[in-house]
Amino acid sequence: MKVLHNFKIVYKDGTVYDMASDFNVLVRSFTISSPSPNIESETLDNGDGYIRMGKTWGSRKISALCMFSAVDDYDYALLVDKLFRVLMSRDEYYLISDAEPWRRWLVEVSSEWSADQLGSTGEFQLSFVSASPYAESVGTSLSNFTTDVNLWGFGNGLFAEDYQYVHTDKAFHIYNAGDATVDPRNKPLKITIKSKKNISKVSIGLYNATTKDEWTYTGSMNTTLPIVIDGTRTVRSATSLTDKTNYGLITLAPGWNSIQVTGEEVAEVSFDFRFYYL
Repeated sequence: MKVLHNFKIVYKDGTVYDMASDFNVLVRSFTISSPSPNIESETLDNGDGYIRMGKTWGSRKISALCMFSAVDDYDYALLVDKLFRVLMSRDEYYLISDAEPWRRWLVEVSSEWSADQLGSTGEFQLSFVSASPYAESVGTSLSNFTTDVNLWGFGNGLFAEDYQYVHTDKAFHIYNAGDATVDPRNKPLKITIKSKKNISKVSIGLYNATTKDEWTYTGSMNTTLPIVIDGTRTVRSATSLTDKTNYGLITLAPGWNSIQVTGEEVAEVSFDFRFYYL
């Protein structure tokens, strides 16, 4: 029996395990804790209280209460073994709840567990931890923005608007539907810049007027291989071009970001990233 508490396990190689369909496990509850606040402060000499310096978020905990029914004791043992193999992976994997199939959590099991057996029925509780406080969208900004592809849904910060992440204009807006700034130093962000023509030397740039971030590049461009700002690196195919930039980075704040493009040779700019949710 599948309920909305059910979840899927998705390995990084794309392998998917459904708790209900693949293990005949009924997930009775799937509980996500709030973010863990880390309040940074300095104490006052000969004074009361402290000076608040800021706050960051720590890890995130998820728990699931599960039960299953086996055919007999032999089937019971085989099923538990299979669950051990899948759940106790050395690497992290993603959890996707059926209640929110457009979000995923990068997790690992944080403590040992065992199933309590009563006849051919077993019950167990799983504790997961996510090193990141954020869930991330399954789709990216370049995915199809329609609800029928099962990548988007209510509560994902998206409204009935025509969001565009591929632009040919020199000024446009990029919408970050998440709760967190997309910073390429710790979150994947790929910006692809295509050229109108082959040229040996050109100066181009991107400026986010919302965050005051600026990236500039001076060098050659061609119509075959675009320039890609991939995380903290600027590349063309496998060749690094970072030393031809100002070493600047473009971040995307939650909400609308006002982007300006310099350089007449720029034909198209696209932004590929995920959204991150508390």
